Amino acid sequence: MRKRGVFSTLLSLIVLGLLVFGAYTFLKDMDGPAITISPDTGRLSPAREVTVTMTDKSGIRAVTVSVRKNNSSNVVFQKHFSPYLPEQQVQFSLKDAGIREGAFDLEIKATDASLAGFGQGNTRTQVWPMRMDTQPPRISVKTLPPNIRRGGTGVILYTINEDVTYSGVRIGDLFFKGYRQPNNSYICFFPFPHKQSPAQYTPEITAEDLAGNVTASRLMVRAIDRQFRNDNINVTDAFLLKVSQSLSDLAPNAANPLECFITINRDIRASNAGTLLELGSKTEPRMLWSGAFIRLPRSAARAGYADHRTYIYQGQKVDDQYHLGFDLASLARAEVPAANNGRVVFSGPLGIYGNLVVVDHGMGLMSLYSHMSSINKGDTLGHTGTTGLAFGDHLHFGMLVGGVEVTPLEWLDAKWIRDNVTGRLASNKQ
Repeated sequence: MRKRGVFSTLLSLIVLGLLVFGAYTFLKDMDGPAITISPDTGRLSPAREVTVTMTDKSGIRAVTVSVRKNNSSNVVFQKHFSPYLPEQQVQFSLKDAGIREGAFDLEIKATDASLAGFGQGNTRTQVWPMRMDTQPPRISVKTLPPNIRRGGTGVILYTINEDVTYSGVRIGDLFFKGYRQPNNSYICFFPFPHKQSPAQYTPEITAEDLAGNVTASRLMVRAIDRQFRNDNINVTDAFLLKVSQSLSDLAPNAANPLECFITINRDIRASNAGTLLELGSKTEPRMLWSGAFIRLPRSAARAGYADHRTYIYQGQKVDDQYHLGFDLASLARAEVPAANNGRVVFSGPLGIYGNLVVVDHGMGLMSLYSHMSSINKGDTLGHTGTTGLAFGDHLHFGMLVGGVEVTPLEWLDAKWIRDNVTGRLASNKQ
């Protein structure tokens, strides 16, 4: 009898354990997957691609996307996954859904890979109210620059008839963002790149609405050519030795001082330009500056913007580059003030620029100060010097629009700023 009692007790414990294990297995995950979509703007165009992201600790088994309109529902996308990963993403569009303009519901069902529901998994259904929108945004240009010179800056003010995800001016592969103002107009600063001729310069104004519809049209600006100076620079052995000793970390595989210089002057220069282009997006959406920009006090210009430099070594051309800024010389280690109000967005060493400070003045407009012997955090930005690829103590001063260097000459001219920027913007508000 005692053995039978022990056996019954043991059997009961095993059954209880199995029940507990089964309950845990089937009930440990009772929630369906989390579902998000991108973009989530409440509007779609037929061609707009939507990304669905699903997450669940048990893995994702399947997803079904449907559209509901006028009491009818149509499946537009389905997928079963293998293996069952804890996160899955899918993309779809409604180009073949046949949905006309107006409201509809987007329904997404996602099922996890848990054993809930006797192995069927948990299913979550989410519905997003949407509107099909096939009309591109309409842009109304309010002011255009009277003209724009090669290497210079243009400013445009415009309005758009609806909310947009982006707007601005596109020049080839480069895009310059427009910034929305309190009165719902937009302002965009854009450059005339120094390497383009007036015939090659074809800026477009463009915008994308919340549904993904894009509009673009040519800006009819008066592009004026400007000739830049050509200089021959003799590269001495003493200079090459200085470069290889102070900047060898920028070209560690260079076989000799000349190769070190060429690598830095060409490849590192191009890499630094990419860094400045990235900095162009780290800007305030409003103007931080006022009035004309100031140059380094008591300084003389030693080199100009877009000077084309041919580098000569032992009578032979070894490289050629464009110098994109003003070289301003004063006393050695002269104090360097900021050219206008703004905030520092970069401070430190950067390749050919040596010790560099970049000041953001808002809406993509920035000023650049390089080759400094030291960088300060007080009233002055630092002191002039010879760091980086410099031939002598000076300040390399530059202006950037959207990360692209433009001529500083315009921004140092109060009349140009009044005629092309502040005056035109003020007249539009009246």
